[in-house]
Amino acid sequence: MGLRIGALIVDCREPGRVARFWAEALGWVISHAEDPEWVVEPAEGSREDCVVADLLFIKSSSAKVGKNRLHLDLRPDDQAVEIARLEALGATRVDVGQGDQPWVVMADPEGNEFCVQDAHPPAVRAEWLRRYEAYRPR
Repeated sequence: MGLRIGALIVDCREPGRVARFWAEALGWVISHAEDPEWVVEPAEGSREDCVVADLLFIKSSSAKVGKNRLHLDLRPDDQAVEIARLEALGATRVDVGQGDQPWVVMADPEGNEFCVQDAHPPAVRAEWLRRYEAYRPR
């Protein structure tokens, strides 16, 4: 029997607002849109469907305090283009003490941090793409 992560849970004051941000940021769909729980997941039939954990946004009256202990890392093909797109969606750049690094730390509309990595070197990207294209769910 295999074990899989079903969802990553994010407490937030406005789950709909945060869910809409992440759905747009990831190109995923909102599959449940009713307070107190909103669900964002890969589109049905996509390679990520049933493989990647869903994101579950749960309404909470508590404000976020401190740095996240768990965050997402995004790895786009073009870091600068992706950062601009995410900023247009409502993300902001934040400093969590990372110093001068090749990644950029950002926060979603409620302040949940995530990182935007630089692109993989061409050889690493080619191998990742080969494996991604070869994947066929059972």
